[in-house]
Amino acid sequence: MTMAVMAAEAGAPARVDVAELPAIIAAVKAPGAQAVLVNVWATWCEPCREEMPDLVRFYRDHRAQGLRLVLISADDDDQRAEVARVLGTLGFDGAAVLKRGNDMTFIDALDPQWKGALPATFLFDGRGAKKRSWLGSVTYDDLRARVSGLLNRRKR
Repeated sequence: MTMAVMAAEAGAPARVDVAELPAIIAAVKAPGAQAVLVNVWATWCEPCREEMPDLVRFYRDHRAQGLRLVLISADDDDQRAEVARVLGTLGFDGAAVLKRGNDMTFIDALDPQWKGALPATFLFDGRGAKKRSWLGSVTYDDLRARVSGLLNRRKR
C-alpha cells in the first residue's frame, strides 16, 4: 500500500498490511524510488526464509540511493502475526503486505512467465517498468550485479 511505502521510507517500523493487486502496483509505481524490488515469499517457504536476510541487507545498504523493497507474503490472512514476527526478527522496516485476491491475476501482472513458485523477486525501475525477474532464490551478489546500475544511473 502506498501509505506503508511512505512509512517505510520515513524509517517507521514495518507493519503488515493486506493488499490486492491495485494497491501493490501503486506501491511499485509510487514516486520517490529509483529502483523497486518486489519479493513474493511465504513463512512456510524455506528458500524464501533463507534468502530474506540478503534481501533485507541489500535494501538497507541501498535505500539511501533510492531503493524500495516491497515484500509480499503469500501466506493466508490468519498468518499475519507470523509474517510480522519473521520480518521483525530481521529488523525489516520497509513495506510488507499479505497478498489478497486472485492468484493468477496477481502472477500474470508481475510476470506472465512466472508460474507462481516461491520465492520470486522482480526488479522495477523508478517509473514502474519491470527490468528483471528472479524466479527462485536471489542472493546479495545477484542483486548487486543487477540493481546497482539502476540506482547509480540517475544522479541529481
